[in-house]
Amino acid sequence: MLLGAVTYNVLKDWDVETIIRNLEAAGFEAVELRTEHKHGVEPSLDAAARERVKERFQRSKVRLLSYGSTCEFHSPDPAVRARNVETAKQFIDLAHDTGAWGVKVRPNGLPQGVPRETTIQSIGAALRQLGDYGMGKGVEIWMEVHGRDTQNPPVAAAIMKAAGHENVGVCWNSNPTDVVNGSVKASFDLLKKHIKNVHINELTGNYPWRELFALLRESQYERYTLCEAQESKEPERFLKWYRALWVELGRKCG
Repeated sequence: MLLGAVTYNVLKDWDVETIIRNLEAAGFEAVELRTEHKHGVEPSLDAAARERVKERFQRSKVRLLSYGSTCEFHSPDPAVRARNVETAKQFIDLAHDTGAWGVKVRPNGLPQGVPRETTIQSIGAALRQLGDYGMGKGVEIWMEVHGRDTQNPPVAAAIMKAAGHENVGVCWNSNPTDVVNGSVKASFDLLKKHIKNVHINELTGNYPWRELFALLRESQYERYTLCEAQESKEPERFLKWYRALWVELGRKCG
């Protein structure tokens, strides 16, 4: 496994140069650029700007891994879902042009008054469209396990079944709802074949981090775990501390 960071929240006020400089100094290997943060790498960039972003990351030790969009597909309104699909396609184009591996999208709940299965199928259909579009661009689609009700692993697994696309997977989000009787194994087993990215957060909290790291290792997960922690008054120091703890949690015990 490799360590990276999401710009939400520690990195949200840094431009691209600062992100690269500070992540290199702290030993981080990748970044997910979350939309609407100071880095300014958005679908509105023209071709020349996209090439500059791609070239800058290629000269660094930090991989431009993915884009953290806020595109979501749970709305009962087909027009709203269609607009979100089109926005997600713009992020896929941006990922293709700048050399990123994936685009993160999300559900954000199950609307009241709509049958659960109807919403699951709607989300799945949107993800399938994006899976096709992304495959043509060499970009994966990562559905964050996110949102009221939809963050529950059984619901996320049902959405993956509805999507049924090899280019669509989940971004494990390290939610409290993963934990059943003190363990994340049951939740992990539901989703492990779909995991294409992992968000981790406060490594000193009560979440069973060492178990998660062991499960990832046992499943031969060889991708990235991305720090998505709260803001720090000493962000550069925090990142170095975070990497040290990440290394320790990843050690085999016994």
